[in-house]
Amino acid sequence: QVQLVESGGGLVQAGGSLRLSCAASERTFSNMAWFRQAPGNEREFVAGIHLGGGDTDYEDDVKGRFMISRDNTLTTVYLQMNSLKPEDTAVYFCAARRGGSSIITKPQHTYPYWGQGTQVTVSS
Repeated sequence: QVQLVESGGGLVQAGGSLRLSCAASERTFSNMAWFRQAPGNEREFVAGIHLGGGDTDYEDDVKGRFMISRDNTLTTVYLQMNSLKPEDTAVYFCAARRGGSSIITKPQHTYPYWGQGTQVTVSS
């Protein structure tokens, strides 16, 4: 059974940093991504990475503040979040897909596998 396990969420003051991790139970994915969902909002794409080539893409609001990366085993991805704002408060989800394409897709339905989510709260 495929598992994606997120960790690293928590409470931080505005301007602070957090690093999220997502560990996959197998090395069969081509792309992994981070999404977030704030109360009352739809789940939205934050950042994605092609595990083989390392190509990345970001939602406009986090460009320059967040960075997605992967480790050498290609089973763990990270989301380094800097200069956090209260509006970054949300549950952050890790997602993964197979397929081999280096294109970073953004719609939720393109990712069949999801983690349970980790809460990030940014206080003002």
